[in-house]
Amino acid sequence: MVSSMGRVGSSGDNAAMESFFALLQKNVLDRRCWATPEQLRIAMVGWIERTYHRRRRQARLGRLTPIVFETIMNTTAALAA
Repeated sequence: MVSSMGRVGSSGDNAAMESFFALLQKNVLDRRCWATPEQLRIAMVGWIERTYHRRRRQARLGRLTPIVFETIMNTTAALAA
């Protein structure tokens, strides 16, 4: 048995992962029935790579989405050139 990372009753214990899996279920799993596990795997990976990562605000990018960050960096680079 492995202990939890947080204390019992800690509200932030698994909040980030629960939020992620709720989005995954709503946007991929509940959309249709999958014929094979491989089709489901491809759909999940596609959703994570094409949708989730591109829209999620990231701390390393100053709480910006990757799309907004790239737009700002490309505009700044174009102005500097």
